[in-house]
Amino acid sequence: MATKPKKKNPRLASGRKRVRQDIKLNAANTSLRSKYRTAVKNVEKAVLAGDKTKAAELFAKMQAVVDTVADKGIFHKNKAARDKSRLSAKVKTLALASAAA
Repeated sequence: MATKPKKKNPRLASGRKRVRQDIKLNAANTSLRSKYRTAVKNVEKAVLAGDKTKAAELFAKMQAVVDTVADKGIFHKNKAARDKSRLSAKVKTLALASAAA
């Protein structure tokens, strides 16, 4: 059974501090990444359900989350812009479809 070799602890104080900081940063980034994906998923679910008002409301909240995550550099700004653009188009088509019906 192959097990991963244990990571050695850094000897220098600066190295130990770096490890502590990396753990905190990793947790913060993971949390924000999760929040981003959840926000996008919620908008997509509302669009699929055909709920125009809920989709528009969630889209507004999602934009703020996406911009925050992009500003922090967790996802690239172009990815954030692409996701916002695609979801915006979906929400607009939903609004147009319900207006035409």
